[in-house]
Amino acid sequence: MQDTAQSTPSLQRQMVDLATPLAPVEGYNLTALRDVRILRSDRPLSRAPVLYDPGIVIVLQGRKRGFLGDEVYLYDAQHYLAVSVPVPFSMETDASAEEPLLAIYLRLDFKVAAELMMKLDECGPVGDAIPRGLMSTPMDEGLAHAVLRFLKVMNSPLESVILGPDVVREIYFRVLTGEQGSSMRAALTRRGHFGKIAKAIRTIHACFDQKLDIGHLADEAGMSPTSFHAHFKAVTSTSPIQYLKTTRLHQARLIMVRSGVTAAVASAQVGYESPSQFSREFKRMFGRGPSEEASRMKHAFARPDPSPHGLYVAAH
Repeated sequence: MQDTAQSTPSLQRQMVDLATPLAPVEGYNLTALRDVRILRSDRPLSRAPVLYDPGIVIVLQGRKRGFLGDEVYLYDAQHYLAVSVPVPFSMETDASAEEPLLAIYLRLDFKVAAELMMKLDECGPVGDAIPRGLMSTPMDEGLAHAVLRFLKVMNSPLESVILGPDVVREIYFRVLTGEQGSSMRAALTRRGHFGKIAKAIRTIHACFDQKLDIGHLADEAGMSPTSFHAHFKAVTSTSPIQYLKTTRLHQARLIMVRSGVTAAVASAQVGYESPSQFSREFKRMFGRGPSEEASRMKHAFARPDPSPHGLYVAAH
């Protein structure tokens, strides 16, 4: 078993000092690497719905808590969060102006992950680990030092471009061989029922603006509607219909923030036929009406660049 990194004040201080200049503004700060952003938040943020791309979140200062069903996922300076399939959950943040939350978000590069998993499989099979869509894991010593090297590299414009991808690859390796790495590897290889549900999730994200027949998705997965519903909920902690609705609402928020369109236009673009129903469901999810929430997001946080997966990582 790998040793858990009980981050010394010196090691954590080094990480924070290196991350601070990389995150000059609140929200997601872009880096020289397309799939890596540095998050900063100067205030505590109350529990709110989010939807993450598959990826890794490494908190350097502050604390986040994710809530999915009855599970609570802590990620702080001692724990990181790994996401293997897009899962809508709620999250809250502990931060202050004196000690802002600082975190690294690495959107998963499936090609790099697949290459590493092939090499790892050559050294031994993954075994019978249960695939999981979301996991919070203690940071071991190997990962902690890889993160420190990564931050040092990212502070050099030349090194970030030339050496950055190699250090990111090492971080992937540390996660895939860490305490819950086998569960993530099993998820990314999409084994058994998890794989069938992962395929349905990909279809929902690719076609959320269309009329999706949940029964058809169940047929494609080779399951009865009842079995499909049960396995879908086991992976995402929500029903297929609710997952589709959540995806549409997150996408609509992104469209309004990024393109400045009205709620009516955004609702139509994500597949709603009734603007009034869209507004009701949007307010129920985000706690604010569409226009108010879009305005808040524009003024409070840096806008992310468009995701190739069509997903939005909320700036919380």
